[in-house]
Amino acid sequence: MNRQAHWEQVHSTKAREQVSWYAPHLEISLDLIDRIALPRTAAMVDIGGGQSTLVDDLLARGSQDITVLDISQTAIDANRKRLGQDAARVHWLVADVTRASLDRARYDLWHDRAVFHFLTAPEDRAAYVRQLTQALRPGGHVIVATFGPEGPTRCSGLDAVRYNADALHGELGSGFRLVESTTHLHGTPSGGIQQFLYCHFQAGELIAPRT
Repeated sequence: MNRQAHWEQVHSTKAREQVSWYAPHLEISLDLIDRIALPRTAAMVDIGGGQSTLVDDLLARGSQDITVLDISQTAIDANRKRLGQDAARVHWLVADVTRASLDRARYDLWHDRAVFHFLTAPEDRAAYVRQLTQALRPGGHVIVATFGPEGPTRCSGLDAVRYNADALHGELGSGFRLVESTTHLHGTPSGGIQQFLYCHFQAGELIAPRT
C-alpha cells in the first residue's frame, strides 16, 4: 500500500478523536507561534494538517493566509466540513509534501506536527527539506514536531524515526538556526504516552536546497 492509500484508510476508518496523535488543541505549537509574533497577514502552511484544529485556532487569532496540506482527501474534506463557512478562508492542498507543487518563497511559517518522523527513507527526507527550503521565505520560521528520543518507533502501522534536537537540525541543514526545542509527553486517546520533540528553526536570509 502506498503512502496516500495508507492515510486514506486511516482517516476513513477512524474518527478524528481516535487517532493516536489527536489533541483538542495543539497548545505547544500555538505557544511557539504566538512567541514568533508574526503579523496577521503572514503566510502559514500546516503540513499534514488533516483534521487538526490548528487551523481553527489560527483563524481565531486573526491569521489571514493559512494553507492546510495533507496527503488524505478524506482528512481535508472532514476538516473543511467541520469549519463550515470558515473553510473558505483557508487554502486547501491535497498532496504528498515530498512531491507537492509549492510556490517558491511563499510561506513565512512552516508547521509540521507528526509528518517528518514517518519519512524513513533518506531520499524522502531530502525531498521534504528541498520543498521546505524552496517554499519558505528567507528569514522564515519552521516548527517541526517529531517523536523524541524516547518516543515510539512505530505508529499507525508505519515505522517512525525518533529525533533529538541536534539530529533534527542535522536533517534540515546549516541554512537553518535552531531557536529552541522542547519535549512533550502526549497522552493518546487509548491511554498511551508518546514523547514528542518540538523544534523551532529560523531560516537564514539566504538559504539553498541541500544536494
